[in-house]
Amino acid sequence: MVFGISFMEYAWLIPLFPVIAFVVVGFFGNKFKEGGGAIAIGSAVIAFALSALVAYEFFTGSGDAFAPEPFKWLAFGKYELNFGIYIDSLTCIMMLFASFISLLIFIYSIGYMHGEGKRKRRYYAEIALFLAGMLGLVLSSNYFEMFIFWEIMGVCSYLLIGFWAFRHPEGDEASVKAASAAKKAFLVTRLGDVCFMAGLFVLLWAFTSLDFTVLFDPANMATVDTGVIMLGALLLFGGVIGKSAQFPLQDWLPDAMAGPTTVSALIHAATMVKAGVYLVARSYPLFIQSAEVMLVVALIGGITAFIAATMALNNMNLKRVLAYSTISQLGYMILALGAGGYIIATEMAHGDVEATVGYTAGVFHMMNHAFFKALLFMCAGSVIHAVGTEDMRRMGGLSKKMRITSLTMLIGCLSIAGFPFLSGFWSKDMILEAVMEPSSLGLEGQIFMLLFVLALITAFMTAFYMFRLWFLTFKGKPRDASIHCHGESPKSMTMPLMILSVFAVGSGFLIFLGLNDIITFSVISGDFVVGGHGHTPGHILDAILTNVWTYVSLAVALIGILLAYLIYARGSLDPSRLTASGKSRLYRFLAARYFFPQLYDQISWKLGYSVAKGVDYVDKNMIDGTVNGLANSVVGSSGSLRKMQTGNVRDYLMYMAVGLISAVIVLYVLVTTGGL
Repeated sequence: MVFGISFMEYAWLIPLFPVIAFVVVGFFGNKFKEGGGAIAIGSAVIAFALSALVAYEFFTGSGDAFAPEPFKWLAFGKYELNFGIYIDSLTCIMMLFASFISLLIFIYSIGYMHGEGKRKRRYYAEIALFLAGMLGLVLSSNYFEMFIFWEIMGVCSYLLIGFWAFRHPEGDEASVKAASAAKKAFLVTRLGDVCFMAGLFVLLWAFTSLDFTVLFDPANMATVDTGVIMLGALLLFGGVIGKSAQFPLQDWLPDAMAGPTTVSALIHAATMVKAGVYLVARSYPLFIQSAEVMLVVALIGGITAFIAATMALNNMNLKRVLAYSTISQLGYMILALGAGGYIIATEMAHGDVEATVGYTAGVFHMMNHAFFKALLFMCAGSVIHAVGTEDMRRMGGLSKKMRITSLTMLIGCLSIAGFPFLSGFWSKDMILEAVMEPSSLGLEGQIFMLLFVLALITAFMTAFYMFRLWFLTFKGKPRDASIHCHGESPKSMTMPLMILSVFAVGSGFLIFLGLNDIITFSVISGDFVVGGHGHTPGHILDAILTNVWTYVSLAVALIGILLAYLIYARGSLDPSRLTASGKSRLYRFLAARYFFPQLYDQISWKLGYSVAKGVDYVDKNMIDGTVNGLANSVVGSSGSLRKMQTGNVRDYLMYMAVGLISAVIVLYVLVTTGGL
């Protein structure tokens, strides 16, 4: 308890305040300054403050998950659906960084969206609802409740990505791109959502409930066939693939850059795509019931990390490079969770499993990534706000005019590249350790060794393309857009950058201050423990600094930075063979994004259009045909009966006589045949 009040019992208020802000700003925002931005900021402040109080109460308490009696919403037979809250260490970590980073983005929006006029009301209402969706999802006590907030975020992403779909300041082409990007994001993520929903049906049928307290109970799991749990877990992971832009549904996220940069920061750092990683971490007790499921998770994460990094190598759009880096880093997180879960799944049969580095590394990197990716996107927004373009070929030499943005973005680039002792360094090395851990387990171990090599190559590419971005933007001779730069952004935009840069440097050290115990997952005597006793700080430090692969990964990152410097800052190497359009098949292949957009189009036309035509035929000829046939038969029979209404008494007497005779004949037949 805090101040004599149990704040965990009132945790449901955390998403409620952003919902209130959504309603107030949505209806009355134009009556407030900046379209009601202060109200959205106020809701984020309250949400963060309540999250901090709830987290403090939880971490100073017993450490057991807090799940009060839920509200029974719907019951049918032996099945029931509830609403409630579920608080454990994972919930607290997610609430804290989601609300804190969203708060900084809301403040940053005051400067960035200043010139949007009356449309600011819609913007602040939608981002408030976006935050409510993420916080509600994190606090959910069951998968059904989580799915509702999952869909709320999907709707908000559609609205915010397409925010400039009408009357865009850059003209009709940009408006069309924004509308198409919003539609693409909505449709592609729906594929994952259908899988998620199917998984809910499977789990509800197997467990008769979707509450975490029921599904994660080892006694209940023992009564359900492992194959059913495996099917449910794979379907849930299908939702992760869609929401977190994993292979092969990764292509929607770069196009989502058509929205405001603040929206990009929200989607990539604090909400939306992190929901998929959270779903895997939350569902760990289910996923680890099958080593095959965890192998699939690891494979998808490793492949995604690699191919997304390759797509960023030659892209010249500032925000798209950051989008590809997000997909790649999400792949890292999924890879770590998959590797850690595979170790648990294979060792559970042999006894208790102590803390695994995979779960810790995945959740730890998710937190660190939230800080430095929010920083990078908001720095990109500061640059775009100053020069009016996203094309890095038109930038250069901006470090003299935008010193704060230049320095803070350099910190973000160093952190994501895994530079020693910045936040990304610690979690990236823990991920590599997690992937290496199962490499000695037979044939599957060879697969993990391959994934480890891909992760190392990805680390090199990450360092290269991030410093390619930084050198092209801030160093060299000023190009046309840089010449007309109006200088550093206002304080409402630069202050959040400086705050986030502190976390991009220091959040990694939290692993030595008790965070390791908070985000640990282990299996002890058949019970699943989230938070407990992980490796000691000394053990973690020793494992990182004495591991030869730490220095290998550091070496490849430094080589990537050096190569980017020689090509894009010093000009010692000529990249024209790789970057000159039309001269390199590799360039065209990467620029075409592995031809995934064309693949999506073909699937849509060949499969989607055929299915749509079939549905249209059934709708018109079977459903409408049945309804119209019944209507026509009623109309036709009524027309025939109407002709019998002649108004002539003799005709009516004849009808009565015929009816009476017919009744007598029927009665006679029934009596003589024994029917009566």
